[in-house]
Amino acid sequence: MIDELQHLKNLGKTSSQWLHAIGIHNPDDLRRYGAVDAYRAVRARGFRASKVLLYAIEGALLDIHWSELPATRKESLNLQLGQAANDGKI
Repeated sequence: MIDELQHLKNLGKTSSQWLHAIGIHNPDDLRRYGAVDAYRAVRARGFRASKVLLYAIEGALLDIHWSELPATRKESLNLQLGQAANDGKI
């Protein structure tokens, strides 16, 4: 079986397995979730993912390496993540 997620930039075997475990099986699923909600769901499932996964997912959605994300975009993702925590979503 071909794993569509592993064909996206930044996503390897482990991150793909984590995403499958939360119900994300293809790029369309990932786009529907978005980087922040996908990252939150992975963490909520108990996987010990670092913030690099958050940036990797965003990079995958934008088709760029996660290290090429502008600092302002990383800051925006972190603010969204923080807001979700403040809203009791994580």
